[in-house]
Amino acid sequence: MKSNMGTADRVVRISIAVLFAALYFTGMVTNSTLATVFWVIGIVFTITSAIGYCPLYTIGGFNTLGRRKR
Repeated sequence: MKSNMGTADRVVRISIAVLFAALYFTGMVTNSTLATVFWVIGIVFTITSAIGYCPLYTIGGFNTLGRRKR
């Protein structure tokens, strides 16, 4: 499995995951369905950022990794 995510993409995903967690822990998200959606997206973003690979990018043919690192 080759990396298909650049550094900027990984940083944005981690930032969004942290934002979702902050919204939940500060009590700003009280709807249980929305909280569950935030948790799932946050976990997926964290995992994909950690490994540098997004399966949906492969399906869509996207690659945010620079040319020299392919």
